Amino acid sequence: MSRNDIKRIFSNTGVEALFITDPHNMWYISGFRGGDGMVYLSRDRRVVITDSRYAEAASRESSFEIIEENRQHRRTDILNQLLKEDDVHIVGYEDKFMRCFEFSRLQNRLTRISQWMPLDEQIDEIRQIKSEEELQMIARAEAIGDEAFAEMLKIIKPGMKEIEVAAELEYQMKMHGGTRLSFETIIASGPNSSMPHAVPSERELQNGDLVVMDFGCMYEGYCSDMTRTIGIGRVSDEQKEIYSIVQKAQQTALDGIHAGMTCREADALARDVIAEAGYGDAFGHALGHGVGLYIHESPTLSPNDSTVLRENMVESVEPGIYLSQKFGVRIEDLVVIGKDSVRDLSHSPKELIEL
Repeated sequence: MSRNDIKRIFSNTGVEALFITDPHNMWYISGFRGGDGMVYLSRDRRVVITDSRYAEAASRESSFEIIEENRQHRRTDILNQLLKEDDVHIVGYEDKFMRCFEFSRLQNRLTRISQWMPLDEQIDEIRQIKSEEELQMIARAEAIGDEAFAEMLKIIKPGMKEIEVAAELEYQMKMHGGTRLSFETIIASGPNSSMPHAVPSERELQNGDLVVMDFGCMYEGYCSDMTRTIGIGRVSDEQKEIYSIVQKAQQTALDGIHAGMTCREADALARDVIAEAGYGDAFGHALGHGVGLYIHESPTLSPNDSTVLRENMVESVEPGIYLSQKFGVRIEDLVVIGKDSVRDLSHSPKELIEL
């Protein structure tokens, strides 16, 4: 984030200072990765407030002034002093992150503030456009997923439990350089695959199953996200038909999405293919979502989102069809929005694999 981005928030809202408490936004703005504390920004001052557990790390990671809080030097005391020195009366705060009790506590103790202005999604909107460095981090995270999936194709077999597949996949992502998971791994086999966000269970993989594998890791704080659906042994003609519809829907979206179109229009590219095949009611979720420091960021490729896509946004493209009590199929890639097309960061094969 450039200082100009922050200046625009000040000029557009009239705030005199900002309280940043979302850990990812704290990192994005200041470079401090600890997540526990607050970033204070005024027109002339940039401060990270944190405790002794993180103060040294913050001083290494951030160019901001570091102020250590403790029982004798409470955060509200620090803020009152900063507000007084900067003559601040109007403060912008992250209303979508700050808890009610914390907001109430600050209101009661920071009496200099005459107006609290919700920032809504203004910080998130700045994060929508990724820098080249951010794109490199996300691409590497997605490549780790590709590498882990390739290893899993050598390992997965009938008789493995879903939880065992999840554990092995997570191990592979970490062995290939992922620092942590970007979300809880989804492994859903047979009838469990009809649930888009199924939790891995004790169920054993069986010949004839489709297995939905939705997974991601983090690299230097940035998330990856990928889904592949594979067959255990030979699968039925019906399963193959549904798979081909989902694959066509995804490819239609990948071929058609570009900067300048709305999220609603992007969603329709895939949704119309599935609806025309007679399975519109079986595709209940959005086509995709933004990915970055968080696994789910704005904007969302959804019928309800009219945001215009811009270059260097990163979005998942993940159509699916889910037939209750029978099986489901989802295929997901991570893409960078370009002027006339997308750049696909996912390189694992998408033809139906029958192991």
